[in-house]
Amino acid sequence: MRSRIRAALLAVALAVGLACAAEARTVRWAASGDPNTLDPHSQNVGTVAMVLQQVYDALVARRPDLRPAPGLATEWRQVEPTRWRFTLREGVRFHEGEAFGPEDVVFSIGRALQPTSNFGIFVDTIDRAEAVDARTVDIVTKVPDPILDYKLASVFMMSKSWAERHNATRPQNTRAREEMHTVRNTNGTGAFRIAAREPDVRTVLQRNEAWWGWRDNPGGAPAGNVTELVFRPIASDATRIAALLSGEVDFVLDPPLQDLGRLRAANGIRVLEGPEIRTLFLVFDTHRDELLYSDVKGRNPFKDLRVRQALYHAIDIGAIQRVTMRGQSVPTGTLFPEQVNGYVREEDVRLPHDPARARALLAEAGYPQGFAVTLDCPNNRYINDEQICQSIAAMWSRVGVRTTLKAQPIAPFFAQIQRDDTSVFMLGWGVPTLDALYSFQSLLATRGGAQGGQVGDGIWNHGRYSNPRMDALIGRMKTETGEARGAAIREALRLYREDVPHIPLHHQMIPWAVRASIQIPHMANNQPYFRWAVVN
Repeated sequence: MRSRIRAALLAVALAVGLACAAEARTVRWAASGDPNTLDPHSQNVGTVAMVLQQVYDALVARRPDLRPAPGLATEWRQVEPTRWRFTLREGVRFHEGEAFGPEDVVFSIGRALQPTSNFGIFVDTIDRAEAVDARTVDIVTKVPDPILDYKLASVFMMSKSWAERHNATRPQNTRAREEMHTVRNTNGTGAFRIAAREPDVRTVLQRNEAWWGWRDNPGGAPAGNVTELVFRPIASDATRIAALLSGEVDFVLDPPLQDLGRLRAANGIRVLEGPEIRTLFLVFDTHRDELLYSDVKGRNPFKDLRVRQALYHAIDIGAIQRVTMRGQSVPTGTLFPEQVNGYVREEDVRLPHDPARARALLAEAGYPQGFAVTLDCPNNRYINDEQICQSIAAMWSRVGVRTTLKAQPIAPFFAQIQRDDTSVFMLGWGVPTLDALYSFQSLLATRGGAQGGQVGDGIWNHGRYSNPRMDALIGRMKTETGEARGAAIREALRLYREDVPHIPLHHQMIPWAVRASIQIPHMANNQPYFRWAVVN
C-alpha cells in the first residue's frame, strides 16, 4: 500500500513538474553594453535603466506611450501649488519580504537628492517628502513644478530598512569607483528579481509572482508570461547577431544597421522599428582657458563661436545618414525630437554643410592652419557611435582641425566624461519626462548658477557651458505655465541654435531584433519592458 501511495505521489509530483516546465517562459536577451552598477540612484544612463526597471518600481509607472500611469501610487494630485499628495498602493512587498510604506518613499526621495546621486534632475524642485499616514505621502516642492509626476516615473523606490542594513543609505559614488552592496545587489518591488549577477558576463532575473502589477496591469498593456530573463552583454556586433540567428539568444536590443536586411529575411526573426526619443550631439568644452587635449596653448578655441560654427559647417550630416546610419536616423538642428513638449519646428534648422565656410571661419578666428584636438566617443552605447565619430573626425581633419578619435566602451567613457576630462565628446540624450526642461536643465544650465542653483542644474553639462540668459530661461521653465512657459522654451531653443554649445547630429531610429515567438511593445525610450512580453 505504502509503495503504491509513494508511486502515486511521485506521479503527481512529476506531472506538476512537467506542467510547471511547460509554463516556463525564458527570454535570453543581449545588448552591447552591461550596467556598470545596480544602484537605483547612482547612474542615470540607459544601460543601467534597462535592467533596473525590470526590478524596481516608481510611484508613477509608464504606459507604452511613456505617459504616466499608476505605479506604487494609485493616485496623486496637487493639493497646493508646492504640495503633491500621493496615495500608496496597499499590499506591496519588496523582494526580500519587507512591506512597502511611506517611510520608504521619504527615504528614496531623500536618497535621490544626495550629492552622489545622478538622479537629481528628477527631484531638483523637491524640498522634502513627508509621511502623512500609512497610505499617504506628501511631496513638498521649493517652487511649483508642473511636471513632477513625469519626473517621478524615473525615481525608483528602495527599502529603507534594507539600505540601512547594508550601509547603502546614499547612492554609490561611481566617479570614485566606490564598491558597495548596491553595486551588485537589488531589493525592489518590481516584476522581476535578480537571481544571479556576473558583471560583463550575465544577469539572471526571475519572475516575481507577488508583483502587484500582474493583477493591476499598470499602463494598460496586457500582462506578460515571461518567467525568467537572462541578460548577456555581447560587445561584438557579429557575435551578437550570430547568437540570435543560431537560437542562442532571443532578443537583441541593438542590432547593427548593416545586418537589418539579413535579419528581416531570416526565418523566425522579426525586426521592430520606430523613432527613439534620443538625440545625438557633440559637446564642446567652452569653460577651460586652455583645452586638455589640443595643441593650442594658452587659449581655448571652443570659446570662440566662429570655431564652433566652423566645425558644425564641416559635418556632412546627409552623408552620415545615408552611409553610416543607412537611413536609420533623422538629422536635426535642435536639442530634442518632436515627441517632446516644447519642440519648435522653426528652430529645427541646421547650419549647412559648407567646408569652404568652415575654413574661412577658422581663419577669422585666428586658426588659418587649423589645430589638433581629441574627440571622445563611446563605441558600444549608441547606434554606430564609433563609425559616426570616425566620419566626423575625417570631416574635421579635411577643414584643418586634425582630429584624433578616442573611442572606448561606455563604462570608462562615462567615467571620463563625468570627471570633465575631455575637450569635445559625443553624447546621446533621451528625454524620459517628455518635456523640454529635462534637456535644458541637465545639459545647459550653469552648475550651481545664480538662477536657482537647484539639484540637477547642469548635471550632464560636462562642457560646462554657461550663459546667464539661458539660465534665466531655464528658471522660467521650472515655474511658469501655459503660454509664458512655451515662450521661454522657444527663446531657449533659439539661443541654443545661435550659441552652438553643441553640434546636434540626429535623432536615432531604433531597431530591435526579436524571435517571432515573442510579442513585446516597441518603446520610444529604447527600454524593453518584459512585464508586457508574451512568449508563444
